[in-house]
Amino acid sequence: MTTETLTALVEMTRTLGAPEREYVIIGEGNTSARIDDETFWVKASGRGMHGIDASGFVQTRFAPLLDALDQTDAAAMQEAMRTAKVDADAPTKPSIEASFHAMLLADCGANWIAHTHPVLVNQIMCSTRAEQFAKNRMFPDDVVLCGPELVFVPYADPGLPLALAIRMQVKAYMKKHGEAPKVILLGNHGLITLGQTPADALNITAMCVKAAGIFVGACAVGEPTFLSEADVMHIYKRPDEIYRRRMFAE
Repeated sequence: MTTETLTALVEMTRTLGAPEREYVIIGEGNTSARIDDETFWVKASGRGMHGIDASGFVQTRFAPLLDALDQTDAAAMQEAMRTAKVDADAPTKPSIEASFHAMLLADCGANWIAHTHPVLVNQIMCSTRAEQFAKNRMFPDDVVLCGPELVFVPYADPGLPLALAIRMQVKAYMKKHGEAPKVILLGNHGLITLGQTPADALNITAMCVKAAGIFVGACAVGEPTFLSEADVMHIYKRPDEIYRRRMFAE
């Protein structure tokens, strides 16, 4: 299972890193996948997603990172980043954002995490309309794939500060909606999607990027027209749409 998961993670990461998608360039972005209840794969620091292979990932333990996150101490997190590696002699080290990957995989029931910096999404995240985009949906498949609302996290320094900020906003979302989010938007930074399968994470990413393009275009010609909250929740809970959402994840 460990090898199968890594092979699938490599393929997912390469897909996200394809230059024509404009999701990431150079060393931007990172991905992860749950192996079991104790460990996960996460992209290594400094590795580009386009053309990455198995050597670009680090098998990492949840416990040290989650413990350090609870301590909210930068020094403890630095030590946890070192001790969390399953293979202490591996030449690579986990991404600086491994802590939020650990938290999302552990707390949100996700199995696959995709973090990218899409051009279309960041046009919005680097604007005064970032939270407006996060809080509103514009068309049915935006709701079906991305959820009734997207989590918005104002800019925080990558590493421990960002992980803590994400955890706070995710907890608020879960309290409000009774389930984990599918999309997290990072102000002046990028996009995180949570999936049950690689296809799920890829599809949610693609739909969020499409929604961002539509939003930017709507702003250019006037003002976006959003679905009502009642329409959003009706779409999200329709049995046929729940079935489609499940099929998209396979």
